[in-house]
Amino acid sequence: MKSHVKAVVIGGGVVGCSVLYHLARAGWTDVMLIERSELTSGSSWHAAGGFHTLNGDPNVAKLQAYTVQLYKELEELSGQSCSLHLTGGIMMADTPERMDFLRLAHAKGRYLGMDTELITPSEAKAMFPFMDETNFVGAMWDPVEGHLDPSGTTHAYAKAAQKLGAQIVLRNPVKELTQEVDGTWNVVTEQGTVKAEHVVNCGGLWAREIGRMVGLELPVLAMEHMYLLTEPMPEVEEFNKSTGREMVGVLDFKGEIYTRQERNGILLGTYEKACKPWSPVNTPWDFGHELLQPDIDRIAPSLEIGFKHFPGIANAGIKQIINGPFTFAPDGNPLVGPVQGLTNYWTACAVMAGFSQGGGVGLALSNWMVNGDPGFDVWGMDVTRYGEWASLRYTNAKVRENYSRRFSIRFPNEELPAARPAQTTPLYDTMVAQNAVMGDSWGLETPLWFAPQGTEPKDIVSFHRSNDFEHIGNEVRATRESVGVTEIANFAKYEVSGPGAENFLNRLMTNRMPKTGRLVLTPMLNEFGKLIGDFTIAKCAEDRFMIWGSSAAQKYHMRWFEKQLPKDGSVRIHRFDQTLVGLSIAGPRSQDLLAKLVDADVSTKAFRFMDFREMAVGGAPCMVNRISYTGDLGYEIWMAPAYQRLVYHAIKEAGEEFGIVDFGMRALLSMRLEKNFPTWFRELRPIYGPFEGSMDRFTRLEKNDFVGRDAAAKEHAEGPKLRRVSMVVEANGADVMGDEPIWAKVGATDHGTIDKPHGYGAPRFDETGAETRTSEADEGASSIRGIVEGEWRVVGWVTSGGYAHYVQKSLAQGYVPAALAENDNEGMFEIEILGHRRPARINIQPLFDPAGEKMRG
Repeated sequence: MKSHVKAVVIGGGVVGCSVLYHLARAGWTDVMLIERSELTSGSSWHAAGGFHTLNGDPNVAKLQAYTVQLYKELEELSGQSCSLHLTGGIMMADTPERMDFLRLAHAKGRYLGMDTELITPSEAKAMFPFMDETNFVGAMWDPVEGHLDPSGTTHAYAKAAQKLGAQIVLRNPVKELTQEVDGTWNVVTEQGTVKAEHVVNCGGLWAREIGRMVGLELPVLAMEHMYLLTEPMPEVEEFNKSTGREMVGVLDFKGEIYTRQERNGILLGTYEKACKPWSPVNTPWDFGHELLQPDIDRIAPSLEIGFKHFPGIANAGIKQIINGPFTFAPDGNPLVGPVQGLTNYWTACAVMAGFSQGGGVGLALSNWMVNGDPGFDVWGMDVTRYGEWASLRYTNAKVRENYSRRFSIRFPNEELPAARPAQTTPLYDTMVAQNAVMGDSWGLETPLWFAPQGTEPKDIVSFHRSNDFEHIGNEVRATRESVGVTEIANFAKYEVSGPGAENFLNRLMTNRMPKTGRLVLTPMLNEFGKLIGDFTIAKCAEDRFMIWGSSAAQKYHMRWFEKQLPKDGSVRIHRFDQTLVGLSIAGPRSQDLLAKLVDADVSTKAFRFMDFREMAVGGAPCMVNRISYTGDLGYEIWMAPAYQRLVYHAIKEAGEEFGIVDFGMRALLSMRLEKNFPTWFRELRPIYGPFEGSMDRFTRLEKNDFVGRDAAAKEHAEGPKLRRVSMVVEANGADVMGDEPIWAKVGATDHGTIDKPHGYGAPRFDETGAETRTSEADEGASSIRGIVEGEWRVVGWVTSGGYAHYVQKSLAQGYVPAALAENDNEGMFEIEILGHRRPARINIQPLFDPAGEKMRG
């Protein structure tokens, strides 16, 4: 065993071996994998081995597509068979709602280049004759699904890595991790200590324990997962002989089961409601190639439905029941990336779909470690998406919920109840008493909308407009016509101070820093010129700045800030989280309202748009920004939690004469659509440049050299290939939710010609494994099957949208080719909503107050 290496990967499952292989392929051949026992001694060896490309997050779906593409190459390089079975798969819908879900998934697949197809139950039965098709209303076929040999695949990664120079050390438990002052890690094992620049936690079932070695409590929990194998079935053999092919995989949402052929029988697995955690506090180190005791009674309700839906399986004998533990994060996605607050400590764990995602996880993490960037938008997997509130008990409750809902539909207006409330503000009880429907915003309870008194404050979940529609409209209209108040504690808040603060921020941000007492809006870029932040910044004093941003990105941004901090101690940064809370008042009477609450001149002349002041509001010390995400005249008022109730009740009392209303987050988001305002992690993500994101006026290329400036200047000089646009949609009872395809007519336009579809299409990767994005699909007609219909092409995708109640329009934001971004002709675009293409038109100017006169007062 070497004593010094570039990186140590801890854990010899499929994910650890993938990370090792990808690091070696990227040029880091001086890397070592350390495994406590044998390869695949955790979850990998007893996995069902299924793989697919479809995922609720399109960016994760792209990495899954890469994983599937990789297997043949891996076999050739390693000489080890993965036993690939590319059978294709079917998702079965038993209700209209589940069929709507499949329509959404099919539409999403269009711009990802996936060749899915909506089919009838009878067509599904022809591929899997064991089903009773009368139980279903429809299905979706995906040809890129199948299964493989888990052990063989893991060893293929390992052998390929070894051929490239990587070392694997088995039967060598890691006992301790310590870090030297210079950042070097000491990996203390039974066989000795290895010094490494980097440590990667691929511990799988033991990821928590590897995290605890450095004081980290990762939000990960193992769940017992069961599947059964039938005895050989003559019907399976007959199907294979008569068709010349293997049976397809089937997913049944109602039964919470999945099936596929296994030799001459059937494998049937469940995600049962009565789920059971395994070792919820500590994972025993001596657990290895063992299985857990089966509990057929626990999965009986799922089997009962399964045998009703697939009566051809009901009479088959059960040969074996497999029950083994798999790890999950609270939302079911992996935990990947560098850990904020630690140097060169990386995670790649909670990858429950290891044979769908393992390759993509390895690629993204190796890119991140070697090049400083994952090369993909991996926010859905980033370990920083969880805050300190994701404690052990929170994780245990949330993972149970996620597991039990693995095959359940998540509606766009559905708020899940487990582990709530986690964080509350001083106004929580007040909001609940006022019939607020509360939502979870990065662990914080936040009012979404207010139900009328006497009615139950509850969402009726739906893909269509629901019971909140009328009431959100009332909140919007009352705010736009007079004044409204909303809680904004769910923003991120930071203070940057010290003699180097201004230079630090000028180096990080694309916009110039404000003068004392003023605000600016500014994006933040990474080294590659891609959007990684969007902030409001106030200059409070010569060496003190306040920053507001997205709450969900707090640890993500702190990780970046800490990486960029000067080493001379001239800059300090403090994250407030919920030690600073806020309220916003907005609407044409908001200035009159504020004047009643303060002992200062807040007239337009004295307190201008984009001004910042520290003043007493309702008798409480506050910071006030003259800005509002509603795009109307308005103010953000920030205070310590001890003063929030005082300020809120003062606002309500003073606003009574103006007919003040409470409005929630959904009304706020509706109003931002009317102003074409983007949102972070929807419109603004690390796959877009600032000019693609239409952030031109906040990107000052002429100012000092800032991070990403050269790449941004190149984008500006060459012209962005994409452009963020706002669109009016002729919706019919259902608005966009995000990730819908945008269609355009083919042919000459005033601004260019579309000959082939633009966008991501089927992910393409170069020889290094990096994704290549071109301005149009250039791989021939075969690459665009499913996204061409007659004279129409899929040219872009929706990022977010909804109904804008004041202008009474259904709106969407999204990305289209830059050549089309100013084409506001009628009949040029359509957006696919729940399987129906609806006419859409680009609106270049905001529909509400296009000149910005109202917010400037």
